Amino acid sequence: MFTLFDWGVLAAYLLLSLFIGLWVSRGNKNLKEYMFGGGSMPWVAVGISLIATSVSATTFLGAPADVYGDNMTFLMFQIGALLSIVVVGFVFIPRFRTSGISSAYELFEVRFGSKSVRRLAAVFYSLHLLLRTGILLYAPSLVLAQILHIDLKLAIVVSAAVAIFYTWFGGIRAVIWTDVMQFCVFFGGGVLVLVLISNAVGGFGEMAAMASEAGKTKWWDASMDVSNARTLISAGFAYAVLEIAIRGCDQQFVQHYLSCKDVKAANRSSVLSMVLGCFVSILFYWVGAALYVYYQKAHVASLPESVGQNDVFPYFIVNGLPSGVTGLIVAAICAAAMSSLSSSINSLSNTSERDFLGWDESAGMGGLKRAKIWTVVWGVLGVFFALFAATQQGSLLKNALFFTGLFTGPLLGMFLLAFFVKGLKSWQVIASVLCGMGSLVLIQGIPAFGVPAVFDKVFSWPWMPFISMTTTVLVAVVLKFAALLFAKK
Repeated sequence: MFTLFDWGVLAAYLLLSLFIGLWVSRGNKNLKEYMFGGGSMPWVAVGISLIATSVSATTFLGAPADVYGDNMTFLMFQIGALLSIVVVGFVFIPRFRTSGISSAYELFEVRFGSKSVRRLAAVFYSLHLLLRTGILLYAPSLVLAQILHIDLKLAIVVSAAVAIFYTWFGGIRAVIWTDVMQFCVFFGGGVLVLVLISNAVGGFGEMAAMASEAGKTKWWDASMDVSNARTLISAGFAYAVLEIAIRGCDQQFVQHYLSCKDVKAANRSSVLSMVLGCFVSILFYWVGAALYVYYQKAHVASLPESVGQNDVFPYFIVNGLPSGVTGLIVAAICAAAMSSLSSSINSLSNTSERDFLGWDESAGMGGLKRAKIWTVVWGVLGVFFALFAATQQGSLLKNALFFTGLFTGPLLGMFLLAFFVKGLKSWQVIASVLCGMGSLVLIQGIPAFGVPAVFDKVFSWPWMPFISMTTTVLVAVVLKFAALLFAKK
């Protein structure tokens, strides 16, 4: 039961988020300060913010549910994450830091001499992030509505309003410093839950033994089956490509890298986020194993038959935690959702101003005011997409995975072309991107519109960005050499 004390804890968290946003806003004198924190943010804070941005409320709620119903083989994804950090650190971050850019997609205008390619990339990013933001806001709000016994629409609006408010005031500084606080709440809440459950079943050692006996601690599958996401080839290689696409091509991440003082600091922040990400994954998978032991092995408490796999953790939050702790865990769910939303709308504001309107660092307070307006606009659009997601529950995950592959894969291909292939024309890049997107439609169809796949169930979801990225690069190279051959004739 959610008590008055729990409401007080939740209110204190929301007020603290607002206070941090207002406090750091004092340093924003121009657009550069608002978007990049003056390029002087501490790398530790940036690293924590990066993982807070990456880890959403779906991790908090979904990872325990995944282990409760299966095992920990998704931990192999951390192998892919590790590989991605190496590539991003050596290939992407140095180029972003030394190119003099203020937006990830400005690089395309520099390399291809085309505003069209730059704006196409910005459109891809904006559409993908807006859809993702809507889903990441909807999913935890659904749980919050159930726990707090409030309307789903109200849960979405309140969570979004707080994040929009402090981001509007404080810009990237507010995003980073509220992320640091929210990560502490998020991670601390997970640790507290694990400790409480372990103590209830006889200690962590006893809990781990029972979880292992039930097969919940299995984390390794060396299979090379590409149709299964829980195999080494899919989680180690294909997922590495997906992580590279996110960490190397996403304006949220690039903006964080540019907020550090130099390349070394940016790389340190990236490595720190990866290390913390490993700890987060391990923690919440163990929460899932502990919940299974709590209800199914040790039988500390009974679980109603109506409670499904995805509802076990929310049920435990309401019925298995003492007063005050429940409020903290609900605050942790809010923290995970708000950290993702704030970073999204801040980066989308930057993309709108820089890639579509073409501001520069000398824009002063005029540019700052426009950026704040864009922050509100994108925040409101995120709310609308979250409300739309509420009507698409059945195919929500499948649609999310489709759009991730549809946009991130070609974006990664565009960056690789910009880095390593010279002399490309803008039409060649655009044509290759369209082919990359088309390849994914063949593999996966279009779930949102009921378009069936031609090669359905051949590849698991981590392979989608790899397929669209590879197609994009190969088509561009073929078009370049074909153009050279025709020119000679």
